[in-house]
Amino acid sequence: MRKINRALLSVSNKEGIVDLAKGLNELGVTLISTGGTARKLKEEGLPVVEISEITNFPEMMDGRVKTLHPAVHGGILAVRGNEEHMRELKEQGIETIDLVVCNLYPFAETIAKKDVTLEEAIENIDIGGPTMIRSAAKNNKDVAVVVDPDDYVDILEELRANNGFLTQERRLELAYKAFRHTAQYDHLIQDYLGNLVGKEETFPEVIQDRYIKKLDLRYGENPHQKAAFYQERELKEPSITTARQLHGKELSFNNINDTNGALELVKEFTDRPAAAVIKHANPCGMALGDTLLEAYKKAHAGDPLSAFGSIVAFNRQVTADVASEIAGEDKFVEVVIAPEFTDEALNILKERWKNVRLLETGELYINREEPGYDMKKVVGGLLVQERDILELKEDELEVVTEVKPTEEQMRDLLFSWKVVKHVKSNAIVMAKDEMIVGVGAGQMSRVDAMIIAGRKAEGRQQGGVVASDAFFPFPDAIEEAARKGIKAIIQPGGSVRDQQVIEAANEHGIAMVFTGRRHFRH
Repeated sequence: MRKINRALLSVSNKEGIVDLAKGLNELGVTLISTGGTARKLKEEGLPVVEISEITNFPEMMDGRVKTLHPAVHGGILAVRGNEEHMRELKEQGIETIDLVVCNLYPFAETIAKKDVTLEEAIENIDIGGPTMIRSAAKNNKDVAVVVDPDDYVDILEELRANNGFLTQERRLELAYKAFRHTAQYDHLIQDYLGNLVGKEETFPEVIQDRYIKKLDLRYGENPHQKAAFYQERELKEPSITTARQLHGKELSFNNINDTNGALELVKEFTDRPAAAVIKHANPCGMALGDTLLEAYKKAHAGDPLSAFGSIVAFNRQVTADVASEIAGEDKFVEVVIAPEFTDEALNILKERWKNVRLLETGELYINREEPGYDMKKVVGGLLVQERDILELKEDELEVVTEVKPTEEQMRDLLFSWKVVKHVKSNAIVMAKDEMIVGVGAGQMSRVDAMIIAGRKAEGRQQGGVVASDAFFPFPDAIEEAARKGIKAIIQPGGSVRDQQVIEAANEHGIAMVFTGRRHFRH
């Protein structure tokens, strides 16, 4: 262990720095500091040695040069057990520095400003700070480095308990956090400049560490798989990652995946109350209503059997009447996620289930200006694509049949088209009155998906509509839809047999519209 005798404090984020400095001073540690940090400590009556007293140079160039000096880095980098190092320090009149407390200029906060200029961003690139941190972290055998204010309390407790000493295990842990801190900082800078240099590039040349571990999970998809949940450093819209858990057991790997699917589905709908019921990452129920209660009743009725043990998502505040419906004796849910809950609604759900996970997101929206990427891990690589946030309007549809959709059918076609995007391919969604009545998901053939959706619908699809996430390769699925009483179909089109498919629709009096876009979801 090495005793802390002299500490250099130079922080941008001054949270907790006064209490740390007071604790170090009480332990007899000499405090060296720079600029604004030194002023703040002096205002608190603490004895501080200015960095210029160490370097015999004033801070220069608006603070650009203040710690970049042998008197600083020699004191940090000298290996205490190396006689030659210690002789050179003595010859140059340099004293050792045993603790460096430093965090960096607020580059992330600066570039997050809407109208930030390149000059402002450049001025918030820290040079001296990362250099000190890296020097101290390199020499962790002799020097401790602290970059996170959350560590201040633990550091002081250990110093007090050990008469001013820190263990080598602690120093190594702090060095790891220090290099992680500077690596993330450098990544932010290169990412920002890369976006300016490569404005026409859709994807970055290199995808570096963008994720921070949020929590360890009990296990992954299966109990024999270890798992963890990571969040993006820059969170730009409400999501499962930003949701606040109000009640219930910790979320599992599958809970998070399924809840993400449920939430992203209801985020598609802003104009009317919406409810989604998700099971194994696919919607088994989805509906709109004049009230949230109506939407939920319709969504649950879409497939009551599959809804048992499901994830439920809403796009409006959950009130007591909705909570009472969710908590019915014949129902069981794993997760409820919504923008907010009334206190009465929370009490109803907590009383009904001890372990149900209740998550609050705040106002929902899709960030269409900065949607980010969709990624899929494969062995040895990563697939990266733009998020599928395609919006489709009625005037973009091409009616290809003799029969035209009615106003009600068009409403249901647009509704089902939004839903089918969230169903695993091959996907068929049957809908009526802005409610899912049958879903065929993840099938190897489109006609099988149509058959399964019809079976799930149990007759409720009569007079309703169908959405298909991709084109129909043969007329057989149209024949099946006709047998189920379907009256309108929305699909991308683009098959070499489109004409045969259109003729089949005409033969059965089914209206059909082409979107020109598909929604594969694998």
